[in-house]
Amino acid sequence: MEASALLVAGLVVALFAVFTVLRAVRIVPQARARNVERLGRYHRTLKPGLNVIIPYIDRVHPQIDLREQVVSFKPQPVITEDNLVVEIDTVVYFQVTDPRAAAYEIANYLQAVEQLTVTTLRNVVGSMDLEQTLTSRDTINNQLRGVLDEATGKWGLRVNRVEIKAIDPPQSIKDAMEKQMRAERDKRAAILGAEGQRQAQILTAEGDKQSAVLRAEGNRTAEILKAEGQSRAIDEVFQAVHRNDPDPKLLAYQYLQILPQLAQGPGSTLWVIPSEVTSALQGVSRAFSEALPQSPATRESTSGDKAADKAADDAAQAARAAAEALADAAKADGVTSGTLPADRLADGG
Repeated sequence: MEASALLVAGLVVALFAVFTVLRAVRIVPQARARNVERLGRYHRTLKPGLNVIIPYIDRVHPQIDLREQVVSFKPQPVITEDNLVVEIDTVVYFQVTDPRAAAYEIANYLQAVEQLTVTTLRNVVGSMDLEQTLTSRDTINNQLRGVLDEATGKWGLRVNRVEIKAIDPPQSIKDAMEKQMRAERDKRAAILGAEGQRQAQILTAEGDKQSAVLRAEGNRTAEILKAEGQSRAIDEVFQAVHRNDPDPKLLAYQYLQILPQLAQGPGSTLWVIPSEVTSALQGVSRAFSEALPQSPATRESTSGDKAADKAADDAAQAARAAAEALADAAKADGVTSGTLPADRLADGG
């Protein structure tokens, strides 16, 4: 019986010793820290790795994360300077630098950071209007970070960054802003359309101007060339006439050929016969009644063509008859200048 009792006592002592050793050893992960209280007072902070404490005397608190933490707070209503309520959602990046201060200087540092962020945000945004609030996020972030970092330093915290995740104005303000943006877009579209139309009209006018200039240049060149051609033709005719030295008989014959063309006009029922027509026709009559001088080619020919002579005689008789008819008509009227119907002239010619 005594041996059994000793064996049981030995087993109990061994188990107690093992349990005591296990309680005396604490392993702390990397980037973690644990505060130790000895007899109710802060004793030390356990570092990452293997740590030994006195069991039943030292009390180890839960571990504290030393890594940078990200906390997103729910949207908070904030009143701007122009009395508009906006919902602002913030994100805070902070890190515990002193585990003892974080455990003993503040009861709940997460709640403290949240409330301090809300109050500071209301102070900062309350001095801005809505437009400044929407366009000054960097300014708000820097002011929040400065205030939070200074206030949380004694709590063993370091605020690295403060970001505004969202700013939600009232729905009526959103609708007004959307209408304003739509009006701005319509204005820019109208301006761009007007500019495009203006450029198109300018380019069209420039094209019309250049085409008109080129067309005028072409017409001018054509008229110049036409005038030069007519001038050269008249000059050639004039030179040819003077080189051949025509006599009045030839001119009278040409005059007679033009008279029927004058009577062929659709609006010519009466036309004026100049006073020189009588003498011209008489000259034509004499020209065809007289013997024609022989040209060198005629003299060189042996006998000539009788048919050609007969045709020439017929033409001379016809011209003589036309001249006599016109002369008789002019004498009958009793004037040197008069008028004859176009149909009589056509019949006589």
